[in-house]
Amino acid sequence: MTLELGSTTARSLRGSVRVPGDKSISHRALLFGAIAEGETRIEGLLPAEDPLSTAACLRAMGADVGPIVAGEPVLVRGVGLDGLTEPESILDCGNSGTTMRLLLGLLAGRSGRHFVLTGDDSLRRRPMARVAIPLAAMGATIAGRAGGNYAPLAIQGRRLHGDTVTTPVASAQVKSALLLAALTADGPTTVIEPARSRDHSERMLRAFGADLEVGGEGNRSVIVRPGAVLRGQHVVVPGDISSAAFWLVAGAITPGADLTVENVGLNPTRTGILEVLEQMGAAIEILNPRQMAGEPVGDLRVSHGPLRAFAIEGDLIPRLVDEIPVLAVAACVAEGVSTIRGAEELRVKETDRLAVMARQLGAMGARLEEHPDGLTISGGVALRGAEVDSETDHRVAMSLAVAAQIASGTSRLRRSAAAAVSYPGFWDDLARLQS
Repeated sequence: MTLELGSTTARSLRGSVRVPGDKSISHRALLFGAIAEGETRIEGLLPAEDPLSTAACLRAMGADVGPIVAGEPVLVRGVGLDGLTEPESILDCGNSGTTMRLLLGLLAGRSGRHFVLTGDDSLRRRPMARVAIPLAAMGATIAGRAGGNYAPLAIQGRRLHGDTVTTPVASAQVKSALLLAALTADGPTTVIEPARSRDHSERMLRAFGADLEVGGEGNRSVIVRPGAVLRGQHVVVPGDISSAAFWLVAGAITPGADLTVENVGLNPTRTGILEVLEQMGAAIEILNPRQMAGEPVGDLRVSHGPLRAFAIEGDLIPRLVDEIPVLAVAACVAEGVSTIRGAEELRVKETDRLAVMARQLGAMGARLEEHPDGLTISGGVALRGAEVDSETDHRVAMSLAVAAQIASGTSRLRRSAAAAVSYPGFWDDLARLQS
């Protein structure tokens, strides 16, 4: 689908918006509910394509996952830690890397059962050895293309042994896969990351009853002791800060804008976007801070103002890796030269996001340079309307919509429907906030 965006008469953005439920938490609530005993009630679950893929895979293995309808609670009747059955056919993870990577960990220890995971063209090009190799250290048997690096992936379930595993990258998906595998291992498992990644799995597994301890320098290690019984829980999913990021940047760069994004999850392992916007001098307030299901939540108000360049690197990257495409848009209008370093992880997302954003923003007149691990972006450039393409990436689609908001002239965005992967109502919200 091609969408026409922007116009020669710029429209501002005003009002309030509530973004969809956090995608990371939605996946985990479904997965943990499926292997718990009793019923899990999930409110605010993101009814988008990726969580739907997780739900479909769990149903295929015997978990009772109720209908997923926007605005309605989702009920999951768990089958217990070892109750998932061997499916009759291949499990399709769609476009969801989270689904595939977490299922690798969940299924590797299902002794005597065989599973095959696949996905769409994009997912079959995304690296999985970063999960398969550390799982192999626990005794997992996973085979696939290119030595197990690419799907389709075949898993022969085995009894796993506890181990101390150091992950190759700071990735919540890799860490979570290992924590899931550790739940049924024959002894304690310690997972150590090079830098701390988002901690939704640790928080939620503890809430479900897992015997789990976080520690080490910078809270980079997690110990799981098997044997605990998981119990169904009531989970309230906060709004996804990765989805809120598009409105935060749009509000900060659009003249006359004044937006309030309601009910946003403010987990400290996810708030790198707020730190960068603060570094840029953006006018953002946190209103009504509160706790929901163990996660900090608040409303975020943002208004337009002058911005200065930023520098992103190091341990900050895992805390905002999904927000870098839209921050690249903010850098285009900031005063000075912004730099992004250590972000090579973006090259193995749904697309090569560094290359795609460089290509698409370049078509709109941005001055930027692409590096193996990041971008250098010269600010103070007036973007112009252009023919652009999401290249099937949901975060690229919405980032380009934010860029079109301040560009002169009209932009035409090809494959705009990609936004539905994480934010099905994005285009409706944009039209409402512009009116």
